[in-house]
Amino acid sequence: MEPIVTIAATLLDQLQKPTLAFLIGGMLLAALGSRFEIPQPVYKFIVILLLLKVGLSGGLAMKEADIVSLAVPALAAGIAGIAIVLIGAGTLARWRGVTPVDGLATAGLFGAVSASTLAAGMAILDTEGIAYEGFIGALYPFMDIAALVTAIILGRLSLARSATATTGGAGTLALGSKPNLDPGLIREILADTFRSPVISALVLGLALGLLADTRSVYESFYETLFHGLLSILMLIMGMEAWSRLSELRKVAHAYVLYALTAPLAHGLIGFALGMAAHHLTGFSAGGVVLLSVMAASSSDISGPPTLRAALPEANPSAYVGASTGLGTPVAILSIPLWIALAEMAIGG
Repeated sequence: MEPIVTIAATLLDQLQKPTLAFLIGGMLLAALGSRFEIPQPVYKFIVILLLLKVGLSGGLAMKEADIVSLAVPALAAGIAGIAIVLIGAGTLARWRGVTPVDGLATAGLFGAVSASTLAAGMAILDTEGIAYEGFIGALYPFMDIAALVTAIILGRLSLARSATATTGGAGTLALGSKPNLDPGLIREILADTFRSPVISALVLGLALGLLADTRSVYESFYETLFHGLLSILMLIMGMEAWSRLSELRKVAHAYVLYALTAPLAHGLIGFALGMAAHHLTGFSAGGVVLLSVMAASSSDISGPPTLRAALPEANPSAYVGASTGLGTPVAILSIPLWIALAEMAIGG
């Protein structure tokens, strides 16, 4: 009973903090039909600045990080991304009324990382005074790319099997013949992912923080603006999340159930892997929380355009509606849960 009370008290306390308060405020504005809006170019600019900040922070910390301390959480992040997609392939993608490619695209989006949710987690930990490794931002691409590549490959395999079955039924291909895949598929997907604005900004920040003397500009500009910019981003995300709820009416109810439960299940996967890294390398409690946050999150910026380009057969209303409409709010609101669990398992 006491753990439940602790988690509930932590959740109530976090709801009053700026990060979650602005998210809920945005949802309320949208629910009330407000015409308040922030221009899309401003939104993109804020996201790029936040990612540069996260990347610079990670690069500066990587200068002093032990390679083993970084490698183990990075491996855990990659495993989490792949595992989440495989679980989705065995559950949502097999659900009656859900096409395999739609289910896999949704699983890929939920396996990838939301930079804004990760930033929200960092902001909450900073507010609470909970320490975490500075290289956490470097874990982002490991989970993000692993999930998107796995989902796209499985999605294309599914489409190829469907085409084979259809053509085979017409007598053109032998029954049981294997679909051919472009041998350069993975290379193309990796190249497209790294060329996306979000990953490019994150990787650039990491490189500059690691190789250049950027501490002065980081401390005077990026770190100073971080919380203010994040509050605006949370306001936008809250409004977007509410508006996307209507899109879920167009798809199977399975997506609603998945979007409500997947962030919690995926967060537990991240938490378990984070605890393993904690026992192996001394990974901090804050690091365990943020790995859980990354696993619970679903990509809201880099994932949708990547999937839209690589799997055009998938229905965006399904995977974007489920992710932004329900998955993102659940993931952000679950951050206090991971904090409470880490405090119980490791200590404050």
